[in-house]
Amino acid sequence: MKQIKSAYAHCDIPCGIYETDTMSHSAETCRRMIQKITDLGELDNIEKHNTFVRSVMNKEKHAQKVKRELSILWSDYFKPEHLEIYPDLHDRLWKAAKQASTVKQTVSLEETDKLVSMVHDIAHLFADTKKA
Repeated sequence: MKQIKSAYAHCDIPCGIYETDTMSHSAETCRRMIQKITDLGELDNIEKHNTFVRSVMNKEKHAQKVKRELSILWSDYFKPEHLEIYPDLHDRLWKAAKQASTVKQTVSLEETDKLVSMVHDIAHLFADTKKA
């Protein structure tokens, strides 16, 4: 018997329903996980080690979610007319996705704060395009 695998994707109809709350929440979650990791101090017992592992896994998952949400906006939402208003749009999205990768690779509040800021800026840019 062949096993059926789940597939997760944003629809390509396109549905016209786009948002930035998910990536904003995920970037903030990365920040919180790094704070929890930092607050652990020495991993001198099994409970701290368990919390460390779980926090790292959660940070990884949410940084990847930021990348996925950025990709959806870039490939499905933003159109050529948005580039006329924001000529650096591709660069902003690409740099934010790269920053999410950096957050996955590090345990740095500074790097995570950069991601949170970039996501915040893109969310505002997105909101501005919705008004137009």
